[in-house]
Amino acid sequence: MDFKAEHILQLHQPQTLNFEEAALALFRFQARHNLVYKEYLQYLRVEPEQVKELEKIPFLPIEFFKTHRVVTGSFEPEAVFYSSGTTQSTRSQHEVAHLAWYEQTSRLIFEKFYGPLQDYIVLALLPSYLEQGGSSLVAMVDYFIKQTGQEEEGFFLHNHKLLLQTLRQARFKQKKVLLIGVSYALLDLAAKLKGQEDFSGVTVMETGGMKGRHREMIREELHERLKKGFGVSEIHSEYGMTELLSQGYSMGDGLFRPGFSMRILLRDLNDPFHISTGSRSGGINVIDLANADSCAFIETKDIGRLHPDGSFEVLGRFDNSDIRGCNLLVG
Repeated sequence: MDFKAEHILQLHQPQTLNFEEAALALFRFQARHNLVYKEYLQYLRVEPEQVKELEKIPFLPIEFFKTHRVVTGSFEPEAVFYSSGTTQSTRSQHEVAHLAWYEQTSRLIFEKFYGPLQDYIVLALLPSYLEQGGSSLVAMVDYFIKQTGQEEEGFFLHNHKLLLQTLRQARFKQKKVLLIGVSYALLDLAAKLKGQEDFSGVTVMETGGMKGRHREMIREELHERLKKGFGVSEIHSEYGMTELLSQGYSMGDGLFRPGFSMRILLRDLNDPFHISTGSRSGGINVIDLANADSCAFIETKDIGRLHPDGSFEVLGRFDNSDIRGCNLLVG
């Protein structure tokens, strides 16, 4: 069994996972077998064998997924995920060697926080992602819907009437109901409801993204409008992006809990190569052990706050960075 196979097997046994040990081993492996990351480390004059702690690992700027083929080893991808964007923008590409690996990792993370998918009816309002194609979010939600065994249609483009009808019927079944949607589409639906229906008991989850359809707003305002429109007490959120195969979830308090395969570190706002352990806020770096076939060490363009228990907040984005489909907040 090769290293990546051993790593994948270990990662899907999270109860025995030694995160730091696995991350350092994966770092050294990718430093040898990921040509883009290897060249980046050489440019920085980093000797991988001399890196003994997570805080010393260099993180690859996320923009490389737009300009380079970021892969570890050689393989024919079963799927290629693309970031959202316009015809004028360059979309990031994330090649996935085994789609089942992404699906199963996402399922394990979701079920850790929310329980078995078979207990759910999942309804999705992700129009722009469906229309553009190649979305990792659509692939994940499609897999979730299949795992529920539900009879109901799962995806809805612009047919709010059918979605609401399905949502009302689903509430009376002996199942939990999850409505997951891009922020602007949920806002449009909430504006039609105007708080006139009570969907208490339904988990409403936003994945970020305004796509120019609404003005950008801070999380508190967004969630307040959604709570009033849907008549729910909390709005949940998902933190994910094209370049990551793991997710984090917020249960409505604005704090994201990373999945077992994911860890957040903050870099200094003025020095991207310095991990700022004592600061209240900084640039978000992500270690994603699920990225065995690409790069597990990603420097994002998000700004966040890290808490002692490993949970984190997303405060905004660096100036001059493009607004991404899965961006949750813009300060």
